[in-house]
Amino acid sequence: MEVEAKLFNFNVGVLGHVDSGKTSLSKALSTVASTASFDKNPQSKERGITLDLGFSSFAVDIPPHLKNELGSYEKVQYTLVDCPGHASLIRTIIGGAAIIDLMILVVDIVKGMQTQTAECLIIGEILCEKMIVVLNKIDLIEEEKRKPTIEKMKKRMLKTLERTRFADCPVVCTSAKPGGSDVDSGSSAGVEELITTIQNHTYLPNRNDKGPFIFSVDHCFSIRGQGTIMTGTCLQGSISINDTLEIPSLSVQKKIKSIQIFKKPAVKIVQGDRAGICVTQFDAKLMERGLVCTPGALPTIMAAIVSIEKIAFFKGNINTKAKFHITLGHETVMGKITVFGCEQDTGDKFDFSKEYRYQDCYFTKDMCEAQDDRVMPIKQYALIELDKPVTCAINSLVIGSKLDTDVHANTCRLAFYGRLLEIFTSAKYAEESLPKLKIFKIKKREGGIDRVADEYSIIGKNLFKKTTNMDLFTNLKVVLSTGENGTIEGSFGTSGKVKIRIPNGISEAVMQRFSGSKKSRKGKGDDEPENDSKDTEPVKIFLIFKRFIYDTEKKMYQT
Repeated sequence: MEVEAKLFNFNVGVLGHVDSGKTSLSKALSTVASTASFDKNPQSKERGITLDLGFSSFAVDIPPHLKNELGSYEKVQYTLVDCPGHASLIRTIIGGAAIIDLMILVVDIVKGMQTQTAECLIIGEILCEKMIVVLNKIDLIEEEKRKPTIEKMKKRMLKTLERTRFADCPVVCTSAKPGGSDVDSGSSAGVEELITTIQNHTYLPNRNDKGPFIFSVDHCFSIRGQGTIMTGTCLQGSISINDTLEIPSLSVQKKIKSIQIFKKPAVKIVQGDRAGICVTQFDAKLMERGLVCTPGALPTIMAAIVSIEKIAFFKGNINTKAKFHITLGHETVMGKITVFGCEQDTGDKFDFSKEYRYQDCYFTKDMCEAQDDRVMPIKQYALIELDKPVTCAINSLVIGSKLDTDVHANTCRLAFYGRLLEIFTSAKYAEESLPKLKIFKIKKREGGIDRVADEYSIIGKNLFKKTTNMDLFTNLKVVLSTGENGTIEGSFGTSGKVKIRIPNGISEAVMQRFSGSKKSRKGKGDDEPENDSKDTEPVKIFLIFKRFIYDTEKKMYQT
């Protein structure tokens, strides 16, 4: 029997520092709990903190401002994504935040902003369009001091948010679990106001049921006689009962037997829906979390090109060859980065036909202003080489972090973020794919004149080693410090010297200094004619060229 969906799903992330009351708030708001909610994990109960993503929901009337757009629905179902707040679980927080439409930032009003509160705010800025701040635990403030304390904390929070995308966001005060009471007793304060605020800030997310189906799985378990259940959120496309989906991490395909949306049967789910999918049996222990999809929709990547933006609160440098924790969806693996930039606008897509300049690190505006020879690139990218292959969709969000930083240090561990633009799936990507990536270094060499060969040629020295393959540099242009322009014709002898052609002829001054015989300059330096004074400036030869770092032929190109 087909069940018509009458609930429009809207995902609300509940984030904040550990012990700020996120789970209690979620419990006070919710009317339906999923199989994974309210710290059902035994370790969560033992330690008294959230260790994994929890999901629950409540449904209310459609807000007046959305009645026209959601005319086919009866109610809005708000799915609450309760994220852990402990510093060591930041990768789980990122995985949860990637599926939310609106964020609730829970702040303990007694303790104020803490390190993980700030990290959650940064994640929200990257991932969310709207946010509501909840000042929780107001019952812990003495009644006579409560009002001024609340006003003071509101002003402080709004001041903190001034330069973020959440400036002037609503601030609601709650007491989700007054005096440690059971939240089911109905003693929670401020919850109704919070629900109204959530309704007022609900919007119509950009959703589309077209394209391949991608589903983010956060829990997996088996039910004897029925099959294996995967609970999660639809990130893209749609799927129906009897369709086949792929589990890329296991390299298997499974048929969908049934679908439930918060314990209610459904025949189809679309982007944004939170659901449980029952498929033909497999070992649930093999898949704690990850992505499933339409067969063939998700590649497994070894390396990728991403656009990157530095997170302002990260104090370190984002250096080439450094390793970062790279988060792609639910997966976090180590990856080595190579930073490069482009001084032209390349649009939203990566263009392999353009040339990109190698960078020792991510450039900030301050860095470029401090050094006159540094040009601020319009766009900056990173080649990320992963220690472990990851299954991920193109255009996915990428976050780079330093999660091995001391969790007790008052510092932001999130370094950069961006979008996955190009992927490399072959284990031999370095030989097969990277050569088409035109990243160049500017190389500079400086040498001197050994002697003048004739009025149009000089012999240069100290530009190359005797082992240098001179075929790579033939026909490159050089400039003399006296102003002449020349071209390298090839090697001269076996000591690394080169013959340089000066098409417009050598200046009289250079001819006089370097056309004398060796005997007449005995006891003097090679650049010193017999009649030169000791303070005469040596004539230098400058060679500036491009070296493309992934060019297997190791060719050199003129700048």
